[in-house]
Amino acid sequence: MLSAMVFDKEGNQTETLPLKEELFGQKPNRSVIHQYVKAYLAKQRQGTVKKKNRVEVRGGGAKPWRQKGTGRARAGTNTSPIWVGGGRTFPPVPRDYFMEIPKKIKRKALISTLSAIASENRVKIIEEINLDVPKTKVMAELFEKLGIGGSKILFLSEGKDENSYKSCRNLKGLVFKRACLVNPYDLLTCDFLVMTKKALENLTGVFAR
Repeated sequence: MLSAMVFDKEGNQTETLPLKEELFGQKPNRSVIHQYVKAYLAKQRQGTVKKKNRVEVRGGGAKPWRQKGTGRARAGTNTSPIWVGGGRTFPPVPRDYFMEIPKKIKRKALISTLSAIASENRVKIIEEINLDVPKTKVMAELFEKLGIGGSKILFLSEGKDENSYKSCRNLKGLVFKRACLVNPYDLLTCDFLVMTKKALENLTGVFAR
């Protein structure tokens, strides 16, 4: 059975917790992960790019020169795509890049990424950190003691913890999220997954069904 070490705020190992087989012990499905990431990145695109075609470009009222006798090519309008300042042929227009994927695919992608991280021993559990005021130094020192300082870290908390969030937001390469809002893309882009014991319980309760 897969397990993860639990550390206190001083960086000392206190115990070992088993990880739910349904969530952390499955065989990663790369095809499903690719499908999710493709849809996720597509959804981040604004799709607001816009160029004018020959109808939308200002001008084109009069014929630039007469049809014959000038020695130049025939021209009917200065909005033609072959003219400098003219419209574009088949210009890009605003569009929605949203890709719909089933909920089962999303859940399977999440389980696959969690299982991949767990199999590589990149999951670390910490006991609750009760901060009266935001202290970035406390969090930075904790990660240094865990041997992951300077790495890309995804930190999961059980609920809304304003002091912990403010303590982590200035740390380079760290992403702070609630456990129930985690997604496969965040897991794929991190070096280590760090979460509190309550966050692990919340994560297991929401997704290990």
